Amino acid sequence: MEGETHMFIKEADLVNLDEATELALALWPDNDLLELKEEFREILSSNKDKVFLAFFKQECVAFAHISIRSDYVEGSTTSPVGYVEGIYVKPKYRRMGLSTRLIAEGERWAKSLGCTEMASDIEEDNTDSYAFHIMMGFKEAGRIIHFIKDIDDGDKER
Repeated sequence: MEGETHMFIKEADLVNLDEATELALALWPDNDLLELKEEFREILSSNKDKVFLAFFKQECVAFAHISIRSDYVEGSTTSPVGYVEGIYVKPKYRRMGLSTRLIAEGERWAKSLGCTEMASDIEEDNTDSYAFHIMMGFKEAGRIIHFIKDIDDGDKER
């Protein structure tokens, strides 16, 4: 593919903070831009997190946030585990192999820290993300239903 010579992956740093945050906001649009930027500032200084950016020519078009989790990860048999916290490719640049390259870079980093497994999670109804994970070689490890209960007003009758 001719365009492949124009694609490259690099680790994000504070110079790329705005670009990484904008991509993350596209993935998680319900977040506040300034709060997300501060969160990514902390992520970029963490030794248990990496953000990888994909560029097409000189434009930042995709990101992957990979973490190292030492707590129990559903379906894993080892610890620590590499974890895909988020991955996003701008629509115009999908199906060009960028996500595959981002995941591979994340796997290399996780492996360098002793991980032998990668994990991830999705919302149950996110069929696009489900198909993406299967395509990337992940297999479903289980399903969990989360519950929440409001306990603010204990005087309410049930």
